Amino acid sequence: MQKDQLFTRRRMLLAGAAALGAAGTAGLVAAGGDGEAVRAAAPAPVAGPQARQALKSSAFRLQPLIGDGPPKAAPRKLKVRTEPILQISGRGRHMMLTFDDGPNPEYTPHILDTLARYDVRAMFFLCGECVVENKGLVARMADEGHVVGNHTWTHPLLTTLSRKEIKSEMGRTSDIIEKTYGEHPQWFRAPYGAWNRAAFQLGAAMDMEPMAWTVDTTDWEEPGTSTIIDRVESGAAPGVVVLSHDAGGDRSQTVQAIHEWLPYLLDSGYHLTVPPRRL
Repeated sequence: MQKDQLFTRRRMLLAGAAALGAAGTAGLVAAGGDGEAVRAAAPAPVAGPQARQALKSSAFRLQPLIGDGPPKAAPRKLKVRTEPILQISGRGRHMMLTFDDGPNPEYTPHILDTLARYDVRAMFFLCGECVVENKGLVARMADEGHVVGNHTWTHPLLTTLSRKEIKSEMGRTSDIIEKTYGEHPQWFRAPYGAWNRAAFQLGAAMDMEPMAWTVDTTDWEEPGTSTIIDRVESGAAPGVVVLSHDAGGDRSQTVQAIHEWLPYLLDSGYHLTVPPRRL
C-alpha cells in the first residue's frame, strides 16, 4: 500500500477504532464467542530501571520443537472471540508496547536500538510484504526477545474483503513470519482495528489470539513529537497496551518520542512486558 493511501485511510478508520473500551484486568481478557470472559496467562515481567539485567539472546530465540521425544497431545483449539484483547494484567504496574506496520529499514532499527538500550521487550505486528524485504530485522527481533504478531500481508481493510482473501492475507503472513522469526505467530491485529467475524474465526483457526490496544499514540497522524510523548505519558496506567508504528509513513516523530517517553515509563515504575509463549 502506498504511504499516502495508508495515511488517508488510517486517519478515517483508526479514529473510530480508538473508541474501543478497555476489557478485563486480570490476565489477557476479552469476551469469548458466547460472551463468557476468557482468561489467558499473565505476561512475564521484564526488569525495570532498578533491575535491568542483560539476558542472553539465545534465551529468547524461539526455535521449532524437533526431536525424537514422546508424542505430545494435540494443541488445544483457541476459542473464537467476538472482541479483541485490549489490555493486559496491570498487577505490578505492567504495560505493553506494540508497534505496527513494519518492519521498515529506516525507522525500525532506531526503535530496536532504543529498546535495547533500556533492556525492554515489545511486540511488533508485521506486514508480510515488509517482512520479505527486511528479514534481517525480523531475525533481530527474535534474537533480542521481542514478540511478533500477524498484521496481514498488504495492510488491507479486512471488512471489504471476502473470507478467502482474508485467509490469504493472514495465512501468507504467518508463513513468512514462521520462516523468518523461527516460530508461528500467536497474535493477530487487524489493520485499522477493523475486525469482523471472519477475522476472529480465521485467526483462531490459525492459532492466533486477536489483540487491539488501549492507548493510541496517534503517531500515524504525525501530530508532532511532543503530542506523541504526551499521549503515552498521560495514558500510562497498569494494564495499558500502547499502539505506535514503525512503518506506514514518516515515523521520525515516533523515533524521537520514544527517547523521552520510554525512560519516563521506567522511572515511573512501570514494567514493560510481552505475552508469554503458549505451549
